[in-house]
Amino acid sequence: MIEIEYIVKDSRGVERLRTADKKAADAYDRMLENAERLAQWLRKGSVLPNLPDTELEELTLHLARHARDVELILKGKPLQSAAEPAPERERGTVTPIKSGSGSAG
Repeated sequence: MIEIEYIVKDSRGVERLRTADKKAADAYDRMLENAERLAQWLRKGSVLPNLPDTELEELTLHLARHARDVELILKGKPLQSAAEPAPERERGTVTPIKSGSGSAG
């Protein structure tokens, strides 16, 4: 039996996710790219100049992970109720690999 495993790494080469689900790997890769762009934008604009890189990474990953909610907030629309079940694609069994060291760049 052949099994294909997708490995998603961040821009520093740190492994962040392993999955057999190509769609999940692609979605996670896009989320990482969006988080990195957010971090660059925040640093360039000197919005959070003293925030440690690890905390900036945590913040931007959270914002990228919840991009739909952020979009609704920015449009002045109400968020979906927490009682509503998450869409199927957000309930997957994919678990990101946490990085224990390093800094966002």
